[in-house]
Amino acid sequence: MILIGSFHLLKLPELTKLKNRIKKNEGYLSQIYLDQLGKQTIGYGHLIKKSEKFLLKKKYSKQFLNSIFENDFRLAINDFNKYYNSKKLHPNAHEVLIEMIFQLGIKKTMKFKKFNHFLKQKLLFLAALEMLNSLWYVQTPRRVEGLVKMLLGFK
Repeated sequence: MILIGSFHLLKLPELTKLKNRIKKNEGYLSQIYLDQLGKQTIGYGHLIKKSEKFLLKKKYSKQFLNSIFENDFRLAINDFNKYYNSKKLHPNAHEVLIEMIFQLGIKKTMKFKKFNHFLKQKLLFLAALEMLNSLWYVQTPRRVEGLVKMLLGFK
């Protein structure tokens, strides 16, 4: 069993599968690029903070950028543990929330008020409708559709 904070994953393959799905959904570039909102990003969807110094045209090693991904992933798990009671959520919601937190950040994920309410009530279909009725869906429709399927147990 792997323990990250209080988030338990019973099998290493499940953890690896989640990481690989996030990496696939994020895509990868070894140098700075602009995300869909025009923000500087690098590697596997790492939003560059003002305090971070990356050179504009430099290509960074996959090993270095993977270490940044691992840290971002750990932060998403920590935020999940801090803001959600996993024991009270349907198991399908865990990975969906972690990926949402990874992509959007915890502050934006928490702004999905109706979605979060429905998750706590285990009303997965209504939570899924909230995902589809969002600007997030307009910005990344394939990703959201995949997460909706996962939430509803179709994937």
